[in-house]
Formats: sequence, structure tokens, C-alpha cells
Amino acid sequence: MDLRQFLTCLSLCTAFALSKPTEKKDRVHHEPQLSDKVHNDAQSFDYDHDAFLGAEEAKTFDQLTPEESKERLGKIVSKIDGDKDGFVTVDELKDWIKFAQKRWIYEDVERQWKGHDLNEDGLVSWEEYKNATYGYVLDDPDPDDGFNYKQMMVRDERRFKMADKDGDLIATKEEFTAFLHPEEYDYMKDIVVQETMEDIDKNADGFIDLEEYIGWQAYQGGDC
Repeated sequence: MDLRQFLTCLSLCTAFALSKPTEKKDRVHHEPQLSDKVHNDAQSFDYDHDAFLGAEEAKTFDQLTPEESKERLGKIVSKIDGDKDGFVTVDELKDWIKFAQKRWIYEDVERQWKGHDLNEDGLVSWEEYKNATYGYVLDDPDPDDGFNYKQMMVRDERRFKMADKDGDLIATKEEFTAFLHPEEYDYMKDIVVQETMEDIDKNADGFIDLEEYIGWQAYQGGDC
């Protein structure tokens, strides 16, 4: 299979991977686009290039010679080939595209993990997270900068406890990922709804009226 045939196959898989109906959580969390380029294979495969490699990695490829690109692409294909049979199936390609789309989540978790696993035991406790995030404001939880840190900490603790499946207030990396990105986990959907309600329901009456909804949409910079 030459590169053009491979990218054509990739284009079809990309379209399939993105064909699922948008979930209701779209109002809470907007996943990054696979590419900011126009998806028109009649003009170019740039969109599929970004979807397959990730936008940042695709920029690196643009600087390589055809020989270097082919060599690096071969290494990536070997990662996609999960069963190591020498062929890339449609399912393997779909899984890779999903991984590329979620890569920013994994990178964010890795970055924050290093800053919160203070004792480097491979776990993040609530105390570690609280001290790393709020330690400098615990003596003055309501400073004059417009933020209510005490309220933010209570909200974070509630979410941390929800993510912590075994209830020991110590998060594994998977639980920490659920804490940072609850919209990605089904068992966290209640906390996502609750936090969204709290954000929109400004008068705290348990309901969202039209004015509150429009105001929240305007704040988010979205369309109603």
C-alpha cells in the first residue's frame, strides 16, 4: 500500500470515527478538533495528516524529507499494529485516531501528576493535591483577587472523592485522570452535571432559567 492509498484509507476511518452522535456532555466539554484544516480530500490530505499524527507531530513531519517521513511513518505504523501481524486493520487505525484525539488529556495528566505526587510514590493523595494546589492560600482562603479558594477547594474535594473509587482519598493515575477530566468517564457524569448546574444556576434555586442559560452561553463564548 503506497502513502496515498494509506491516507485514503485513513480518511475513511477518520470519517467513521467522527460519525457518532454528539453526546449531551458537549455543553460541558468541547474536545479539541482533530485538525483546524479543511477536511476536503479532493484538495489535500492535510486534515487526515493532522488526525493521524496529531497537529504538533504533523508540523514536525512537514520539515522532514520524503525519506525521513517514510521512515518515521513506518515506526508509527508499527505502534498502530496492535497484534504485530504486519498489517494495520481498520479497527487498529480507528483506535489510533482516538488515541491521537485524546493525547492532550494524557499529556495534561502527566504534567499535573509530576506536580502533585509530592512524595513520588506513584499515587496522589487528596492531601498532596490540596497542599500543592491550595497550600499558599490556606491561611487566607478568601483573598482580594476575586476568587473564593475555600469554595473551590470544597468543590475539588467533592470531585476527588467521586473519582476515588475505593474511597481511600488516594488516587491512582486512572483515578487522577477521572478527577482532572471527569467528562471522559461515565461514573463521573453526575459530578459533571452537578458542577455545570452550579455554574449556570446563579440564584441557586435548583433550576436554570432562560436568562441564566443565555448568560452562561455568553460567558462561554458559545451560541445558544
